[in-house]
Amino acid sequence: MKRILSEDNPHFRALLKLAQSSRERRKAGLSLLDGVHLVAAYREHFGIPVAVAISESGQDNAEIQRVLETLKPLAPLVLSDGLFASLSTVSTPTGIIASIRTPRAPVMPARLETCLLLEDIQDPGNLGSILRSAAGAGIRHICLSKSSVHGWSPRVLRAGMGAHFMLDIHEQCDLVEIARSFHGRVIVTAPETDKSIFETDLTGNIALVFGNEGAGVSVALAAVAHDTVTIPMPGNIESLNVGAAVAVCLFERVRQSGAKPKVLGR
Repeated sequence: MKRILSEDNPHFRALLKLAQSSRERRKAGLSLLDGVHLVAAYREHFGIPVAVAISESGQDNAEIQRVLETLKPLAPLVLSDGLFASLSTVSTPTGIIASIRTPRAPVMPARLETCLLLEDIQDPGNLGSILRSAAGAGIRHICLSKSSVHGWSPRVLRAGMGAHFMLDIHEQCDLVEIARSFHGRVIVTAPETDKSIFETDLTGNIALVFGNEGAGVSVALAAVAHDTVTIPMPGNIESLNVGAAVAVCLFERVRQSGAKPKVLGR
């Protein structure tokens, strides 16, 4: 193990740049995983990270030690607790952080399967929650518009809880063009309609469209949809959080498809 106590150390400086700058992450083609669960999920699905760092206090954590065993022969950097805290995206540092090569989605297939088209999602927590729901509902393809938050930012990764590694995340997409050429039905969610999501056939090949937290779906994208639906809300609120709306729609599709639930622990 290499111990690092100085903020001038080049290994620490490299990690700090990744933690602080989305531009640096894109330029380097690297992302940061913060926490035992994310590092373990990456190890399971992709292999060994580029680098891993732990805090001094994290050396005594049994979960961290178990994860480190799976990463051998990669040797961790041991940072002072103060240095480690400056890398972490949470108020209570997790004790382990890893840099990885950002997985690239395969080339988008000519005949896209059921997918999510996400237009200008801005909140990292919302996007992470959406990705987690998509993975849970068995959706593979996620298409993000050019103005959406970066799908591999540390905060999105934390909110996704490992869902990233089970999805094909396509970024910088022209959603209107994807919707136009989609071999199936394109369904957009909006409050300005009386047609309920629960009365809509969500089986078969569909593209579910969700828009920006404040502005909703753009006129151009809504115009190429085959159907516009809403989530009935008897309560006196204007709209649902987009993460909640996606979950409702995805699991209504699961219900209609008759998927059998997994039994936890087996």
